This record gives sequence, C-alpha cells and structure tokens, in this order.
Amino acid sequence: MRIDWAPLRQELAIWREQGLILPFWWRDDDAIHPTAHLDRMHEMSKALGVPVHLAVIPKTATPELAAFVDGRQNLIPVIHGWAHENHAPPEAKKAEFGATRRPEDARADLQNALTRLQGLFGARLAPMFVPPWNRIAPDLMPDLAAIGYTAISTYTPRKAVEPAPGVVQINTHIDPIFWRGTRGLVAPETLIAQTVQLLQDRRNGNTDAAEPLGYLTHHLVHDADIWEFTRQFLSEMQSGPITLYRHDQA
Repeated sequence: MRIDWAPLRQELAIWREQGLILPFWWRDDDAIHPTAHLDRMHEMSKALGVPVHLAVIPKTATPELAAFVDGRQNLIPVIHGWAHENHAPPEAKKAEFGATRRPEDARADLQNALTRLQGLFGARLAPMFVPPWNRIAPDLMPDLAAIGYTAISTYTPRKAVEPAPGVVQINTHIDPIFWRGTRGLVAPETLIAQTVQLLQDRRNGNTDAAEPLGYLTHHLVHDADIWEFTRQFLSEMQSGPITLYRHDQA
C-alpha cells in the first residue's frame, strides 16, 4: 500500500522545530480470548515498540486471554464495559452505560467489571474504564473513582482533564475503520488529514495538548489494508517527537 505521508511528516517537523513533545497511545477494543488477530497485533506492537491498551470485555473474557497477556508487557489490559450490551432505547445511539439506564444497575456492572478483571489479570490490570460505543452518562463519572477506576477513555478530544475527582480522561482520536460504510479502511488521505488537524489544534491551543493522542483499533475485524495502514501509521508516529503513554505507569 502506497500512502502519501508528506502532510503528517511536515506537521511533525514543525513540532520538532518548536520543541514540542506529543504524548501518544494505542487502544484496541473488544478482546475476549486469544486469536490469530490478537497474536498479530501483539507481534506488531512488539516490533514497533508501541504498547497496546487492550480493552477487555469482562463478562465473557477467558482465563486463556489472561494467560496470553501475562508476561507480554506490551499488552496492558483495561476494562471495556461489562457485557458490551446495548441498553439504549431503539431511537437512541447505542450505549451500555447511557443516561436512560437505571443508575443502580450501571453501578453494579461497573463494580462487577472491575472485580472480574482484577480476578483474571491481577496487578497487570490498569483500572481504566472504556465504555462500549465510547458513551457513558455524565452522572456515572463520580461513581468510577468510588469503585476503584482511575481513568475513563472515550473518543474525541477531552473537555476536562478530570471529568470527576480522581478520574483522568484519556481519549482516543483516530479510528481507521469506516464503520458506517464498508467497515474497511477509511481513505488514508482522510486519516492523515484528520491527524494533521488534531496536531494543529494542539499546537494552536484549541485542544488540550497534554492529553495523549490516541489511536483506536479493533483487532478482531481488521482486514489487510487496516493492518498495513496501522503498521505504517505507527511507524510514522514513532519518528516523533512523541512520548509513549502507558496507563499502568501513569
């Protein structure tokens, strides 16, 4: 796959000239058990030196997944909802922890999710909550810290560093999958333009430059083009100037 990376390279050159550093991270959603795709992502992560925050679905996660993650320090397990089930009404956007759900039920699932994955992953688990479909009712934010979470991750630039006391927001910003269309790769020139705009917004003070820039993947549904774009994109970002964010060491 031939991709014109010149616009991104030019923007990163400006960052270097201005002495700026970009915090960067990688999140991948929907892990349940080991697969060939997960192994491929692990090998890519290891080869590129970019760790992956693996968002695990607690209700259906298997001990085999925990065994796979154990010893692979580039895989950082985090919590992806409880069952990844939609509780929103038919006319609303999908959400497992949306505003229409009974708060007591949502809180119970938040607790169950953390407890189960702590049991599977032990100290390897990073207590970051990733709500399915990147949606969570604002009223649930204070409950996260009370239960034991230290971070929340959704999508698009954050509006606040801490949406609730003790809970830091670390979002993702770039998703290579064309979910509303082919479910294949978004046009590379579109993804590059989006990334450049995100970087320019940070340089110009329009968004929080301290928030790690997040690349979001879903390894179970990647085709060859998504894998190849991901490899090239992460390689380009490694040219810097970046610092890699890990929530387990935050």
